Amino acid sequence: MTGINQLLLDIVELDLGTPNDVLRVYVNVYDNSLSRKWLLAVNNLLKNNYHLEKNYCFLGFADGPRAGLYLLQQINLSIQAINRADLGYIINDYFDMANSVDGQGGVNHDHFNQLHRYFEDLQGTSGAISDFYWRADNQTRWHVRQLNLLCHEFESWQLSWRKKHTAPEWQRPSQLMCWLGAPRFVLDAEDYELFGIETINRSLGGVYVGVNKAVGKHHWEVFQDEGRDSRLSELTTTSLRTQTEAAGDFDIEWANNPGAFPWQIRQLAEFKTWLINNGIDPEDKMLTIGHPQVSQVDLIRSFGTEDYKEIWHQLNTHLDVHAVRTSTASAVYEYCWSEPDYMEKQIKCLG
Repeated sequence: MTGINQLLLDIVELDLGTPNDVLRVYVNVYDNSLSRKWLLAVNNLLKNNYHLEKNYCFLGFADGPRAGLYLLQQINLSIQAINRADLGYIINDYFDMANSVDGQGGVNHDHFNQLHRYFEDLQGTSGAISDFYWRADNQTRWHVRQLNLLCHEFESWQLSWRKKHTAPEWQRPSQLMCWLGAPRFVLDAEDYELFGIETINRSLGGVYVGVNKAVGKHHWEVFQDEGRDSRLSELTTTSLRTQTEAAGDFDIEWANNPGAFPWQIRQLAEFKTWLINNGIDPEDKMLTIGHPQVSQVDLIRSFGTEDYKEIWHQLNTHLDVHAVRTSTASAVYEYCWSEPDYMEKQIKCLG
């Protein structure tokens, strides 16, 4: 979706940075079935002042403040908190750089798949919450959820850190706008038309609806993490679920689109073969593979350029969300993930 010849529903404005140093990003919302539902959901989140989850907002920024060692420290703190909670589930594991990075400088996927398995065991799946989670208090539930968020955050950071030193133009920064307790809406048949393997390729400044609300990894993640010879019956991670719901959450892709490059074309062809070998029809859009785009950042209006290097340069000094506005709703977010009482604020929201 490029926005060419599309009707415009609204313009969402994001104030990044601090009140004294604002980078205003303009998002053009285009008119389709999913965009209309999504915009209503965003307006509801803003009007009702839902808590924006700032500890899981800017992923894959290699030089950002939430770097690898910090994320591993947070993983270990959450493991310790879970082990102290007397749930009858003990995690005998510890994460450091030596066992989190493989010999090529990438993520040790075996170790992080195991981390994701701990999370799945402890929380369960959408519609089938585990007994461990039901017995946990709000603080322990917060730490359980951190296992999932920190797992993905470290993987994103490590990928960008590696690319920074090997192929800088292919760092994968993104912005995830997630609100705690965001209400869900059901996807209609028309909405599934925005999915498909081709939508794995995300455009710089593309805005994608937050559909991955069920617990577990999606097919593309499993293919990348587990390998081309893997079989679904042998996965470490247990949950692979089609999406039937979405929310006002959204992702902004700040990385370059790899779709036209031979290595990505080859990788997607291998992914199709992997799906077929696992008895899955790669053309079935009901599988919700890919990323449905609902809008697009106006790069020229926001940054004065479409050059990714300059865009990253501006973003790197504005890695915070201060305010969000649409034509009918707005919200200001004064807090920051680095504040001493931030965890308590989130736990209160989860309660």
